[in-house]
Amino acid sequence: MRRVKYLNNNQSLIDLCKKGDTNAQFEIYSLYSKAMYNTCLRIIGDTVEAEDVLQEAFFKAFDKINTYRNEVSFGAWLKRIVVNASLDQLKKSKVDLIPLDSIQEIKSESGEGDDFEPETVEELRWAIAQLPEGYRTIVSLFYFEGYSHDEISQILGVKASTSRSQLTRARQHLYELMKIKGKNIRHG
Repeated sequence: MRRVKYLNNNQSLIDLCKKGDTNAQFEIYSLYSKAMYNTCLRIIGDTVEAEDVLQEAFFKAFDKINTYRNEVSFGAWLKRIVVNASLDQLKKSKVDLIPLDSIQEIKSESGEGDDFEPETVEELRWAIAQLPEGYRTIVSLFYFEGYSHDEISQILGVKASTSRSQLTRARQHLYELMKIKGKNIRHG
């Protein structure tokens, strides 16, 4: 089976990077660093740590650039490296997911669902930043990076059902945070 090659807009820069051209590496960094930093930050949640992980991820990408075979977009290839570097950093920090057997049924006392509507993007960012790292990781991988529960289970080495349960708990936690934030805004 013959694989189709992906045509990149920046293929000439990628080719120069494969030859070790530092100016081309700088150009690639300039083109992709902001988006990749945002990916790191969503997963890690700390600006300084995200910057460090981003630098390490780019070093790794340039070191391994000869393995890039144009089977996906360069951005997708690079993002996978960034996500893996971010997750590796979380593992070093020993982020633990709650085991599936310890998860109880989630229901709020008022009977409300776990859906919430933040008033602004800043409120949502604030709430996500408040999540424990394990929850924030699942939310980031599922909603922002677009991974399925099966893919998340492979990335994190957990069952897909654990990924689903963690996402449910994270959404409930976000809902509670937004509810508390709303009360503080109105009363405080």
